[in-house]
This record gives sequence, C-alpha cells and structure tokens, in this order.
Amino acid sequence: MMSMQSMEVLMLVGIGSPAVLLIVLGAASVFNRPLWEQWTGRLAAASMMISFAAIGSAFLVYVTARPGTVVVSYGSWSTSHEGGIAIEFLLDGMSLAFAALSAAIAGIVAAFSNRYLHREPGYNRYFVLFAMFVTGILLVALAGNVEVLFAGWELVGLSSALLVAFFHERPATVSNALRVFSVYRISDAAMLSAAVLLHHVAGSGSLSLLFGTARTAIEGLSGTGVTTIAVLLVVAAAGKSALLPFSGWLPRAMEGPTPSSAVYYGSLSIHAGCFLLLRAGPLLEQSTAARLLAGGLGVATALFSTLVTRVQSDVKSSLAYASLTQVGIIVVEIALGLYTIAFLHLAGHACFRLLQFLSAPNVLHDLHGLEAATGGRLAPTGRHFETLIPERVRRRLFLFAIERGFLDTVLDRLVLVPFYRATRWMARLDRFLCDIVIRRTPFIFAEMSDDVDE
Repeated sequence: MMSMQSMEVLMLVGIGSPAVLLIVLGAASVFNRPLWEQWTGRLAAASMMISFAAIGSAFLVYVTARPGTVVVSYGSWSTSHEGGIAIEFLLDGMSLAFAALSAAIAGIVAAFSNRYLHREPGYNRYFVLFAMFVTGILLVALAGNVEVLFAGWELVGLSSALLVAFFHERPATVSNALRVFSVYRISDAAMLSAAVLLHHVAGSGSLSLLFGTARTAIEGLSGTGVTTIAVLLVVAAAGKSALLPFSGWLPRAMEGPTPSSAVYYGSLSIHAGCFLLLRAGPLLEQSTAARLLAGGLGVATALFSTLVTRVQSDVKSSLAYASLTQVGIIVVEIALGLYTIAFLHLAGHACFRLLQFLSAPNVLHDLHGLEAATGGRLAPTGRHFETLIPERVRRRLFLFAIERGFLDTVLDRLVLVPFYRATRWMARLDRFLCDIVIRRTPFIFAEMSDDVDE
C-alpha cells in the first residue's frame, strides 16, 4: 500500500511539473510579460529534470514492488450523465517506462533548445509549446481512460502543428502547418470515434478494458464493436505516426526548429501512434482485420520510405523518411504480437533519431572534417540495392521516390481541399450569423460603441 501511494505521488509530480511550466509561461505570454530568457531556460530545465526524476523513481518503485496493473482514479468531474467524466491513470511497466523515456528525451531537448534558440524572437513561445507537448505525451503514456488519452492526444497534435508554423513570417511554414493540422484532424476524429464507441459498447471509458492484460473483459465485448474500435485506433495511429497514406505531411513538418523536429518527428510524437497500438495489443489480438490492416500499413510504409529516403536532397527530410521506415517495421512487429521487441525497438530508435536530428545542423561540418582527415572525398556507399534493379525499372522507381509517391496530390484532393472548403463555409456562416445578430439587436452594439467613445 505504501509503495502504491508513493508511486501515485511521484506520477502526479512527473505530470504536474511540465503542466505547471505550461501554466507559468503561458500566463506570462497572455499578459504580454514574458520571462527573461535565462529564467525561462532554467525553469524549463528544472521542470524536465523534476519530471524525469519523479517518473523514473515511480518506475523503480513499480519494478521493486511489482503490484501489477494499477488504476489511479480521481473521481467524476462531470455529472451530466451516469458515471461522469473521471481522471484516471493506468500505471504499469510499459506506461511508466515510456513516460520516463519521454521525460528524459524532453530534458535533453530542453537543454539543447536553450542554446540553439538563444535570442530567437519566439524563444518564450517555443517553450510554451514545448511544455504543452511534454504534458500531452505524458498524459498519452499514463492515460487510464479515453478522456485523459484524448486530452493528451490533442495537446500533442496542437503543439506539433503550432511548432511547424513557428517561423510564421514565412508563407511556406504556415501552409505546411495547415497540412499537418488537417491530417491530424483525421487522426483525432478516429480517436474521438473510438472513445465514443467504447463508451457505447462497454459502458465505460476505462482503458483497462483495452490496454489491460485481462482478455476476459475484451472478450465480453461484441466482435463487431471490438473490430470497429481496433480499426479506428489503427487509423488514429496512422495519422499521428505518418503511416501510408498520410506520409505526405512528414517532410513538410521539418519547417520547424531543429529541436522540435528532434522531439516530434524523430523521437516521441511519431512514435505516439506506435505506443497506442502497443498498448492496445490485447484488443488487436481479438480483431484479425485490425491486425492485418496495421501489418499491411506497416509493410507498405517501410517499403515506401526506404525508396523515398534514398533520393532526398536535404538531411532532415532524409532522416524523417528513415525514421518512418523504422516506424513501419515497429508497427509490423506489433501486428505480429512481438510486443517486447517492438517496445525495445521503439525506445532504441527514439534515442538514436534524437541524436541524429540534434546533430543534423552540423552534418556538413562533420563531413568536411572526415574528408579532411581521409585526404579526399568519401566513397559513395549504400548503392548495392540499385545494382539489383533493371535500368528501366530503376528510372520509374526514381520518379516515384522523387515525387514522394505523389502523396501530396492525393492529400490535396482528399483532405486539404475539402478541409479548406469546410473552413470557408463555416467562416461565411459565422459572418452571416453575426450580421443577423447585429441587425436584430442594434441598440446593444450602439451602447457598446458609446461606451468605447467615452
């Protein structure tokens, strides 16, 4: 009992530390009183250090005590329907390990960002979004019900899109951020649909039904309900992890600062979908269709990314597609039921890509150093694959890879154009409704204008 109480306290400290950082930096920005750069950097570093120490300690307590799956609930926060909306956390070895990994990576990126973004005009804005992301990824890792999971999922997606548009004075970054946000809407819609369906089918939003080790709870659900929820989770994971056919947004997300690319699209955010599928392994085992869908998307994504990464002309895009290749393999491992291998692959790949993305700005400097040390240009490597393919086929594959599978055109027609049309229609509807209100209640606005004049 004592170990469970200490683990609960440490978990709350781990999640609360970046949440407090978000509130402090966000409030200072709202009131247009941003903190000095040195204070922001110190607070961010201290917050990430406290979070990692707390969650790491909770993981050690769990490994020592081995209490099994622990569900921590803080009661109903809404009484609008039976059962209300509770804040629940699900603590086990996998959730605490991924949360500790996320906090450790966030601490490294925070220290790197403090130096990399020194005297950048959007320095404080970056750390507000960074704190939002860390809070969201910890909620995703430790969520005990779909409400907490969806809240964390939204925080991760919103902070990702806003950091892609970090340099908002450039039109290309804003356009690419809108692309990312549009694809994330599909992922979020699938996640929300799965949450609603889980409430309807199971009568509860507890993730212990889906993520727990007990199969009896899942087997109690109807076969159609299990398959539908599992397929929706696969779609949600595909959108967040840039699996096919949603891979087109990934290279465009490289417009953000290098530290955000490292933590989002190299180490943590791109693996959030994989972690979701990994946690939902017991559910996938009850749905052959969902496992086949996940495995097919993983294989197709790995093959597609292997081709595309070989023709990229910039290091960040090349690293992005190389990361996507490994993400596809991880999804295949999950579909095959190799959960331990998949988690170790996820953790190792996240750390490796973090190092590569953070060192990406120095890649040319390192290359020139190697060439100076060897006394000439380095010999080309990695071309054995090309020698096995006929010339005519190689040309077609090159065109397919250089155009990135023509996914931009597909996303434009199926996602972006309908999304733009919907937003324009809602904007016109908003103006129309505002005009009606103004015409029907002119005296209110007249009084407001008189008050302003006074």
